[in-house]
Amino acid sequence: MKTFLKTTIAAGFAASLLFGAAFAQDLAPLNSDTEKDRIDWSQVEAKFGAFPKVPEGTKAGAVSKTLTNEYWRSLGEGYEAFGKAHNVPVVYQAAQSEGDQLGQLTIAEGMITQGYNVLLVSPQTDANLQPVMEQAKAANIPVVNVNDAVIPQAEHYVGNVQRDNGVRVAKWFIENKPQGGKVAIVEGQAGVYAAVQRTDGFKSTITEYGKFDVVASVPGNWDRQTSYDAATNILNQHPDLVGFYANNDGMALGIVEAVKAAGLQGKVAVFGTDGISDAYASIKAGELTGTVDSFPVLTGEVALGTALRLVAGQKLPRVVATPQALITADNLAKYRGEGVDVRKVLMEDAKAAK
Repeated sequence: MKTFLKTTIAAGFAASLLFGAAFAQDLAPLNSDTEKDRIDWSQVEAKFGAFPKVPEGTKAGAVSKTLTNEYWRSLGEGYEAFGKAHNVPVVYQAAQSEGDQLGQLTIAEGMITQGYNVLLVSPQTDANLQPVMEQAKAANIPVVNVNDAVIPQAEHYVGNVQRDNGVRVAKWFIENKPQGGKVAIVEGQAGVYAAVQRTDGFKSTITEYGKFDVVASVPGNWDRQTSYDAATNILNQHPDLVGFYANNDGMALGIVEAVKAAGLQGKVAVFGTDGISDAYASIKAGELTGTVDSFPVLTGEVALGTALRLVAGQKLPRVVATPQALITADNLAKYRGEGVDVRKVLMEDAKAAK
């Protein structure tokens, strides 16, 4: 079965490369972090006007990596909320796990034939949904790539600057542990755009400072137990470690358990990425040091809004960048306190950043 899966995906990827080569003259391979044809989410309405009327009967299909991770469930909540507000039904489906590439491809290909007017896809890898791009283009269905893997031939992408996730955490270490020390990285799935960019952002920023030594950078495959095991091994080899950066919160929470088991809580800082509720609870409890929240509910709202503007005939930039913020105990209440209007807070952050 594994051989069949690999062969099927490889064949689809080869076909997609032919499509990409033919399409490359019009559209360069996408790097969502550096693409110049971009706009910040906070500027879309100012530049393109209030949300337009979409054609009667419009419906959207959305395909996620998995629903076992809270981040992707929250993204779906954003799709649903925006769809309800604008009378557009959204069907949200996902693969069984974050490694089920063929299952995700099958779901996405099925949606091409089911009458959806637009597709929103969050690929498992940069390659596994590339065949869908050609099929959707032939069917005249717009596709929006929503976080965190990046399809090279995607015409539209909504998500945050992945490299900046790692940069923000590195800057925390530089500011809060200026004496430096040993740090380690637990990466997401090998080769996936988000994992590569987050890791590089952290590693390049912290090593440039000159006082930190990255003693390990190992795959955690988005998995909590795998990350616990990896962190346990790293701590056995480097009990004087000052901190970890994990490419997502699930992995970071596994690392927290390893740090506690090693009797090093309070001595080893641990950061994740995504901003799931368990990460906030762990920060509040004084365990996880922090996370880079990428606000998945708002991202879902922005992504569906972008998709429906395309359906309405608007010409948007290739990338719509969504917000992120480094969350620690010091500012947790600002973003998830009682009565917080997070959209308003993030809009104020965007204005302050200008």
